[in-house]
Amino acid sequence: MNVDSDDGVLEITFDRPGVLNAITRGIAGELADTIADASPDEYHAIVITGEGDAFSAGGDIEGMASDPVAPQDAYEEVSETFGRVVEAMLECPIPIVAKVNGDAIGAGLAIVALSDIAYAAEDATFSCAFVKVGLIPDTGGTFMLPRLVGLRTAKKLAFTGEFFDAERAADLDLVNEAVPAPELDDRVTECVERLGRRPTDTIGMMKQAMHENMARHWSEALDYENMLQVQARGSDSHEEGVAAFLEDREPEFDQ
Repeated sequence: MNVDSDDGVLEITFDRPGVLNAITRGIAGELADTIADASPDEYHAIVITGEGDAFSAGGDIEGMASDPVAPQDAYEEVSETFGRVVEAMLECPIPIVAKVNGDAIGAGLAIVALSDIAYAAEDATFSCAFVKVGLIPDTGGTFMLPRLVGLRTAKKLAFTGEFFDAERAADLDLVNEAVPAPELDDRVTECVERLGRRPTDTIGMMKQAMHENMARHWSEALDYENMLQVQARGSDSHEEGVAAFLEDREPEFDQ
């Protein structure tokens, strides 16, 4: 995994193109640590992508076969690797953008689903392929996929492991948009630049509220939303936004 930063953007690249960027347990832990350690004071966006022709083929099945985990240790192993990726991505206060340059399979698809915004090259393909190796969707797949594409569609994708293209991924809301491959970099750059003109602290609260409220009754969700809105109203970002509106200018947020 390669990590670069430039002008407030942290870019994480899966860099094992020879195995279609398959994710080992070690890479999953490194990904979780990198995202968890990222500070909104330093970054206004995180971009996740892949090297070569694939975004990620998912978990490294060959590695799992050559280095098996004893059944009594399996829960801890899953929780401390791919499970921590879910926790880190959902709790990260910085918006995460998936730049899906190629195939997103298994855990690769799940990482796309966990991202806040996703753009895919039109020639990328997707599959919730866990069933083909006798596994259930992990890396949050059973949690996020039904919420994005609907329960019935999520069941079909998971039960069959069928492949589908980027246009269908966009139709299902798994990605925001499918774009011609030569335009992918520019589209993601345009997105993160726009995020850079918005208050990262406010976006972090939006993300927190949406994720926390997915499992709440509407009345509890409303109460939580109101609590965060009070925090937002007391922020420097709100003060600057109001001043810019009254002065008819673009706001200049610190975060």
